Amino acid sequence: MLLAVDVGNTHTVLGVYSGEKLAAHWRMSSLAHRTADENWLMIRSFCDGADISLKEIHRVGISSVVPELTDVFESISRQYFRVEPVTVTASLDLGLKILYTDPVSVGADRLCNAIAGFAKYGGPLIVVDFGTATTYDVISATGDYLGGIITIGLEAAAAELHRRAAKLPRIDLRFPDTVIGRDTTSSMQSGLMFGTVETIEGIVVRIRRELESTARVIATGGLAGLVAEHTDFIEACEPTLVLDGVRLVCERLHPGD
Repeated sequence: MLLAVDVGNTHTVLGVYSGEKLAAHWRMSSLAHRTADENWLMIRSFCDGADISLKEIHRVGISSVVPELTDVFESISRQYFRVEPVTVTASLDLGLKILYTDPVSVGADRLCNAIAGFAKYGGPLIVVDFGTATTYDVISATGDYLGGIITIGLEAAAAELHRRAAKLPRIDLRFPDTVIGRDTTSSMQSGLMFGTVETIEGIVVRIRRELESTARVIATGGLAGLVAEHTDFIEACEPTLVLDGVRLVCERLHPGD
């Protein structure tokens, strides 16, 4: 079995694969002050609850955008699982050409999204990831990573509106019944949610025009399903795409393990 770890700025997602099958996965907060021992106890509790034997986990793969937590999960892999982890970076043999000016600066999560998205859907492809930031990653017809777009995420945008404007409340991220808000909360929800839809559709149109191709669009991240219900541009949601990418990288680097 493989333990795949997706460390994001806000949440960390853990998944255990038996071959190509995701047997179980869990989400927890990404807390830099949490020690390796504390994270290990949480992993052990998750696996016990899913009736997964820790002794059957012989590989660990990590995608992380939080350096402090990268060290923590690498330590867990070595100390508790007795294996050297595969930590995804652009310097590994990932099986795709990275056409960024500085390939090493591409986040591991974006690389994993590109790898798993292309493996399942082919290219050209646009992967929209709704995380702390909303990212758009573009993959060519031959599987090359072309680059992408980074903008503020929905949760961060809502929190920033509340923080910077004295009279704007905290809100739930959901679509209001009408575009024209009848109170402050629905007005904020309309701006954020419908504004995100319009941004996605506008950016996709521009990417397709630049590619001179009708690239497919898939989405991942916690809010992907909610947003996808309000646009025909997103044809599929893949909530565990980063974990799938981690698995594919591990299989490429250690086939048959």
